[in-house]
Amino acid sequence: MDGFHKRVLHIDLTRKNAVISTLPDDILSECLGGKGLASRLLYEQNPARINPMAPENTLIFAAGPFSGSSIWGSCRYGVFTKSPLTGFFTESYSGGKAPEALDAAGFDAIVIRGACAKPAVLTIHPEGVEFHDAGDIWGMDTYSAEDAIKSRFSSDQFRKKGAVVIGPAGENGVRFAVIENDYWRSAGRTGAGTVMGAKKLKGILFTGDQKRPLFNDDLVNAFSRKFLAEFKDHAATNAYKSLGTAMLVKITNAAGAFPTRYWTRGSFDKWETIDADAMMKKMQPTSTACAKCFMACGKLGTVKEGRHSGLHIEGPEYETIYAFGGLCMIDSIEEIAYLNDICDRLGMDTITSGNLCAFAIEAARRGKIDYPMDYGDADAVAGLLQKIARREGPGGVLSYGIKHASQTWGLEDIAVHVKGLEPAGYDPRVLKGMGLAYAVSDRGACHLRTTFYKPELSGMISPDKITGKAELFLDFEDRLTIFDMLILCRFYRDFYQWENLAKIIHAVTGLESNMNILKNKARNTADLIRSFNLREGMTPEDEALPKALYQPMADSGKQITKDEMETLLNEYYHLHGWKIIKSE
Repeated sequence: MDGFHKRVLHIDLTRKNAVISTLPDDILSECLGGKGLASRLLYEQNPARINPMAPENTLIFAAGPFSGSSIWGSCRYGVFTKSPLTGFFTESYSGGKAPEALDAAGFDAIVIRGACAKPAVLTIHPEGVEFHDAGDIWGMDTYSAEDAIKSRFSSDQFRKKGAVVIGPAGENGVRFAVIENDYWRSAGRTGAGTVMGAKKLKGILFTGDQKRPLFNDDLVNAFSRKFLAEFKDHAATNAYKSLGTAMLVKITNAAGAFPTRYWTRGSFDKWETIDADAMMKKMQPTSTACAKCFMACGKLGTVKEGRHSGLHIEGPEYETIYAFGGLCMIDSIEEIAYLNDICDRLGMDTITSGNLCAFAIEAARRGKIDYPMDYGDADAVAGLLQKIARREGPGGVLSYGIKHASQTWGLEDIAVHVKGLEPAGYDPRVLKGMGLAYAVSDRGACHLRTTFYKPELSGMISPDKITGKAELFLDFEDRLTIFDMLILCRFYRDFYQWENLAKIIHAVTGLESNMNILKNKARNTADLIRSFNLREGMTPEDEALPKALYQPMADSGKQITKDEMETLLNEYYHLHGWKIIKSE
């Protein structure tokens, strides 16, 4: 079967050695690579109930079968582990240019276990791995670390080179640390960067010259040419290219679904100061793209005026704007860019960071903590981010995540999370399908496993519909699970429908597919990950919305009820063929 290197690199950091194993066709046919392969490896190799910070917790990097090909939207990698934030399965994906180097190393998956005796950097290439002392790179911010690793450990042997790194937050054990590459690309919601830090692994340089064999090169290239001609000027493409994800600020505010003032309101009266138009005016960004992408959703800009003049950054993306702009009510796109830059340099997830800062504002207002901060105070938020990364004062409490902080400060009734992960910027009291998305996502309150905000915001299905909604929801979930097995970019979701997915899978691998075959593969992967989470102790409470989201919104009165959620969940479980789990 084509489309695969058919190799897995197993690295033992404790013993400083590595072995290469061969993948048989039957496993690859079933898993398709990416999420399918990595979840299987994680399930088989992780000891049950292992502490995520322990050396035995496995960290897996994976590429999909389209990596290195001309298939649009395929320049991405995935990282998989047991989350130190939630205690359950986690996955995250990143684009940029580094994924091409990871794939060129010539492995479908890289499995890392153990821990280094002292801080280290790895170089991974087609022959295996080399170990380097991290030296003074340990302690650097992510930008400096990436530059240093590329400079010090690259060689002329291979053309393709790319590095993934962690920042001080990952080194210090902040439970939601991310992995960064290409400066502004991030993987690791729920703490993949934390697992790297626990293993004393500062970064990895990927390099190589390997290419995946394609079943039919001519068919792949013909498909890609036709695909480009059909979609390069599509309305969705032009929207991402011109405005990026920040365009959603206007859309979600208009819908009343823009989480504001720590999840109590659905719109921000100053949204026009933080939307895409504000970014264009204040930062004058240019559009940037990952390799193999015509979307160019990235916005690389420079703050033109004010105290942050000269700050150069890609973004902020919508989720960062909602987290700091909506939840913390910071009404300046330049200040949000500044907070984004702090998080990127420290290596912290901006969604969780913004949620925790807004939660801390509520804690301060309610007298639960003695810390001078309030809504709209960017300097106080910036200072708290630094304290979180250093695990100082209230930052030390927040560094463990929302579940720990809410229990410590006695604010569990207002804490917004599922499985310990905060939701993205789509309020489920308005977009009710997103309530189901947050409840059942395998990694916690995630918007990306289904991106179900898209059909609800676009009018494909009414946001208020409850009965019968799970059928369309599951179709989105199945198709996007296949996306993650292939590791395709979410923003191509409108273009890669079932028929196109079957075509490119055949052209690349030789496998014959159709919607039913692919749905079956997606369900098998979902079943496996659910088994992993149940093994790790998942309960019914972990698949429910928090109390705070059952409260009506203060501005619109919109709400989602427990009965509505029960209907959504029961239909979803029934369609999956799952039994409702019972508490022990």
